[in-house]
Amino acid sequence: MPVYLYWGEDDFAIAQAVAKLQNKVLDPNWLQFNYHQLPGDRPEMIIEGLNQVMTPVFGLGERLVWLVDTNLCQHKPNADILHELERTLKVISETSHLLLTTTKKPDGRLASTKLLGKYAVVKDFSLIPPWKTDLIAAQVQQVAQTVKLKLTPKAIELLTESVGNNTRQLWNELEKLKIYWGDNQQPLDEKAVAQLVLCSTQNSLQLAAAIKNGKTNEALGLITDLSNRNEPALKIVATLVGQFRTWTIVKLMQQSGNRDSQAIATAAGINNPNRLYFINQEIQNTSSQQLLATLPMLLELEYSLKSGGAALTVLQTKIIELCLIFSHLNSPSRQGL
Repeated sequence: MPVYLYWGEDDFAIAQAVAKLQNKVLDPNWLQFNYHQLPGDRPEMIIEGLNQVMTPVFGLGERLVWLVDTNLCQHKPNADILHELERTLKVISETSHLLLTTTKKPDGRLASTKLLGKYAVVKDFSLIPPWKTDLIAAQVQQVAQTVKLKLTPKAIELLTESVGNNTRQLWNELEKLKIYWGDNQQPLDEKAVAQLVLCSTQNSLQLAAAIKNGKTNEALGLITDLSNRNEPALKIVATLVGQFRTWTIVKLMQQSGNRDSQAIATAAGINNPNRLYFINQEIQNTSSQQLLATLPMLLELEYSLKSGGAALTVLQTKIIELCLIFSHLNSPSRQGL
């Protein structure tokens, strides 16, 4: 079916998929006749795109019409657009291709989304949540295999910590490491990663660990580093919420006497139950009361940022308060409570 709907926040992965499709169907000598890129959030441009995809191919290759940042799957289209969409999808030629991209998840309740679900190849390009390190590690391995670079387990672990879910940076770093390693047949180790990968010690997961350990100065330093790297404040908070949520659920279920690793992993949103061993190590010196106390505070932090507060100042203030939860409750005077 020559219709494609690519959606998700991973703009780099979408760009790669679009380039692959372009190379597959278009003849570079006939681009000006057979390739059309149109804004997909304007009704008249959507109609124009649907008309273009019905135009016979001119010259060699095939035709590709790309509706960029379309809102067809987020807002109810008017009757004319819906009618034109249905009419076009039913009769589109095998040599013409209609591509729609959007960063937002399609609304499955809309008739336009249902139509595209029926006729289109739908691909999800959502970013991996930063706290799902097992999935990020798998992505590191997959991209490394694509660029034909062997990595040691420690190198994979360090890249996972350093790059996180940033697909663009992952590709850039692995291609750089590939050039550095050359024709060496041995797996590249963590020493090379530490030398060549930028900011290999600063990320939001390390910030969560610093908070959990009550290390205020380290946490504030990490916040400054993340800010200097232009890491979005809300993205930092999303990572913290996910990590502390995971820690809290695991701690509470274990305290309740649950020893079923699969059940605990499912409840905490952990794909690999083997990861529980490492999570247990991370939270063995914390209490459920401490972990529970962080969640409303993180919600306050998110609200303050969305209300327009100065990002760095708000983050620094709340990070200090979060660290105090652990340093205060870990103090000798509180050990008996």
